[in-house]
Amino acid sequence: MAERTALADTGNQNGGKPDAAVVRDALGVGFAVGLSGFAFGVTSAGGGLTLLQTCVLSLLVFTGASQFALVGALAAGGNPFTAAAGAFFLGVRNAFYGLRLSQLLALPRAVRPAAAQWVIDETTAVALAQPTRRSARIGFTVTGLTLYVLWNLTTLLGALGAGAIGDTDAWGLDAAGPAVFLALLAPMLKTTLERAVAGLAVFLGLGLLPVLPAGVPVLVAALAAPIALYGAGRRATRNPVDADEAPDEAPKEER
Repeated sequence: MAERTALADTGNQNGGKPDAAVVRDALGVGFAVGLSGFAFGVTSAGGGLTLLQTCVLSLLVFTGASQFALVGALAAGGNPFTAAAGAFFLGVRNAFYGLRLSQLLALPRAVRPAAAQWVIDETTAVALAQPTRRSARIGFTVTGLTLYVLWNLTTLLGALGAGAIGDTDAWGLDAAGPAVFLALLAPMLKTTLERAVAGLAVFLGLGLLPVLPAGVPVLVAALAAPIALYGAGRRATRNPVDADEAPDEAPKEER
């Protein structure tokens, strides 16, 4: 059904979703996730980044998982280059989202560079859930605008309030961003292979956390995908479907 997402500019009279419903859903996602920017602001300031550095990260990077990975690695004493590499690899997924959304949204060339800044997990999920191109564009735009504004505003508030909160580890705010990311990711894991990749990535990341420098476990966890794909390929090779043994049709009854 995902491949049948309408690519024509149709309105709700042709089976599309009412615009008001799309806006309501998009606002719900934008507000729910945007508020976690406060946790990022507190975590970033508590990890030693300045107010300006924290706000610039949210303005320019604008992908929560990568931002939390970066400041978490820096706060743990990790090498800045390693921390940046881990954040980069987490952000690579947005490039694949962009490939799919470019076909679905078919935006004018003039606005594509600006729209690319909003290609993240949440906007992609809302856009792909829509039945028509019109509703996908509305969902993407409203989610992106709401989330971008609210995320940056709450990042600023969190960074300003970090001093009043005190020890961020005691509040556990550093776990808020990853928790939101996992909550969005979990429903997308529909196949056995996808669950295997996610489980192996968690195992590698958490298992190597005590023995590798900060930021490196994230890089190693990226190996989960090729390892799982290799295992699936070996399994398929060992258990091929023998077409010769399967009759093309059921034997006919003798009369």
